Amino acid sequence: MTQHSITTIIFDLGNVLLGWDVRRLYQRLLPDLQAVDSFLEQIHFKEWNARLDAGHPFREGVAELTQKFPHYAELIAAYDTHWDESLTGTYDDTIDIVHELKQAGWTLHLLSNFSVEKFNFIQASLPFLSLFEDKIISGEHNLVKPDPAIFHLTLGRIQRSAEECLFIDDSLANIETARSIGFQTIHYQSPAQLRSALQNLSIRGI
Repeated sequence: MTQHSITTIIFDLGNVLLGWDVRRLYQRLLPDLQAVDSFLEQIHFKEWNARLDAGHPFREGVAELTQKFPHYAELIAAYDTHWDESLTGTYDDTIDIVHELKQAGWTLHLLSNFSVEKFNFIQASLPFLSLFEDKIISGEHNLVKPDPAIFHLTLGRIQRSAEECLFIDDSLANIETARSIGFQTIHYQSPAQLRSALQNLSIRGI
């Protein structure tokens, strides 16, 4: 597949354009990384956070998890009140690529697993988001990648077939689902690797 059949490029947000690592927050609150990882494992953070990304309200999620782990109440609440400390900064070299694609005339969309509450909180502070014609945020639809349903929802919303879409994500599970549906994909690892992969696909403007 080349640029002649690809019409649309869809980017993930977290750890592609914007760094996120919950351990950054908890390193301030716990003695060391071992304690951080132990805490996150005990509360089943990954599964809990996936529910938040799927639209479960933070306030309810914090209350429910605190009921299960009352001795961690302050640490659990910190993920809501100090959530921004889990952000590690923008990936400026990747954002430069997005600018180049936009200037070359590509149709760009965003498909991200993200709490809609937190996305609305940070959206105004991330001007590069205006480069995307549509932003499909998992929390708005009660679906999360790699569920095939959110990919089909995206295709319906942007009125494109999977075969004409190039999907870029750092999660291999998300990439594999997208590929199984028919998307062309790039498994993101770094800005330099992304640039090389786009050039290999003869994507104009890169």
